[in-house]
Amino acid sequence: MALDERTLALLACPLCKGRLVWNATTSELICRGERLAYPVRDDIPYLLRSEARELSAADLEQLPK
Repeated sequence: MALDERTLALLACPLCKGRLVWNATTSELICRGERLAYPVRDDIPYLLRSEARELSAADLEQLPK
């Protein structure tokens, strides 16, 4: 799945309401503020805290700015 800029602009982190960044390599939406990665499966973003995985500082450094 590839998220276009318009779709990505509509999505926000459900916890902090911050901007999400698309990571095509892992098919995840990343919230830098909460340090969470929300999965996208079958073109559906799962924006639930229980579905998200926590990111380490090293994980965040590897992501494009």
